[in-house]
Amino acid sequence: MVLARLLEPADFGLVNMVTVVTGVLSLFRDAGLSTVTVQRATISDGQVSALFWMNLAAGASLMALAVAMAPALVAFYHEPRLFRVSVVIGTGFLFSGASVQHAALMQRQMRFSALAVMDVVSSVAGTAIGILMALMGYGYWALVGMTLGQSITWCAAAWALAGWTPGPPRRGVGMHAMIRFGGAVSANGFLMYVAYNTDKLLLGRFAGAVALGLYGRAYQFVTVPTEVLHRAVSGVALSVLSRLQNDATRFRSYFLKAYSVFVAVTLPITVACALFANDIVYVVLGPKWTATGPLLRFLAPTVVAFALINPVGWLLFATGQVNRALKMAFVIALALVAACAAGLPFGPAGIAIGFSAAMTALIVPLVVWGLHDSVVPPPEAAQTVKAPVLAALGATVIALPAALWFGSLMPPVARLLCEGTIFAVSYILLLLFPMRQKAFYASLIREFRQQQAVGQAQT
Repeated sequence: MVLARLLEPADFGLVNMVTVVTGVLSLFRDAGLSTVTVQRATISDGQVSALFWMNLAAGASLMALAVAMAPALVAFYHEPRLFRVSVVIGTGFLFSGASVQHAALMQRQMRFSALAVMDVVSSVAGTAIGILMALMGYGYWALVGMTLGQSITWCAAAWALAGWTPGPPRRGVGMHAMIRFGGAVSANGFLMYVAYNTDKLLLGRFAGAVALGLYGRAYQFVTVPTEVLHRAVSGVALSVLSRLQNDATRFRSYFLKAYSVFVAVTLPITVACALFANDIVYVVLGPKWTATGPLLRFLAPTVVAFALINPVGWLLFATGQVNRALKMAFVIALALVAACAAGLPFGPAGIAIGFSAAMTALIVPLVVWGLHDSVVPPPEAAQTVKAPVLAALGATVIALPAALWFGSLMPPVARLLCEGTIFAVSYILLLLFPMRQKAFYASLIREFRQQQAVGQAQT
């Protein structure tokens, strides 16, 4: 909120031109080896140490590659300022590579409170650096400083909280199967990144920094909350499901519960983005970002798609079915690249509509494909998400008239507060009582505490 008022859309667009490319490199900073540490039933300290040194080498290589790619970015975008931005952002890969296994061990041990502390501390530190630099007049460098500050703080916090020091690298600790698994995970992540960032690459190249800056803020509104939720829930889900992969009954039960929770938390974000887009943008970003409002509304359906498709990945990774996940990622990438290319002649709005249309069309085929021949039948998954869907529809019916009525009576801040409160309260009450989910969430909390205690005891 602060940086949106201190900086211009072109500043965000300029940095996005680099991060959309360096983000591809970031997919390989852990080479999929963090998932290996979490997913395997047993893993030795020597194996984790070997994975650490591999991650550190990967981070150093990616830093060098980011520096080498800087001239190509300048030539592609016709923007000389990108050279130094790429070099500075690239140094963050070294710090990321040095902390991958520390975070993976904490996730394996289900130390989610410590991981939350790392998230909060690094976010606060990075944001403080960014705001301070913006106030001092550094412009787009404030965003670069924020990104690098988060990486450095995350690394320091990981080493401080993990309580683990890697040993020297050794051979003969059984790494071949782990490397193959990690390679498939990395390939999956690469395809998904291409799918989810082609829109920004095309806009930056053909529409310029301002258009990309406006679109990027709308995309961030849609994806950041869901990414935070996905990282939080998937961290728990992958850890527990990996432990239950040989117990079909408990595996199925836990997956359906996690699926229901993820959809129940994500759906309100979708509806809020669609109903209150203009007010959200005006209040959070300010009046100079009003063109972002329609883009936010066009992108809102993608939240539903992410909520319904992403949890299938937990099941596939926990059971070692990375090849199926890779094929699904390839389909998503093809569909989104085609949709964004078709929408490009119509500017940011065309790309937003094409992105949402493609993701919405893929929901049912991908969920059915991902759950095929698994212990979770697709009809049961559909039944699980029925309650949050109906609660969201009911809350929309209640909140929409109120939002229309408030429109002529209140300033934007008060209006957003009132309409958002009405929607949130309506959704929660409908979900817990008419949809009869109160007992479900109470039992889920008890089960999570039991699993956390078991995980800590095993550690």
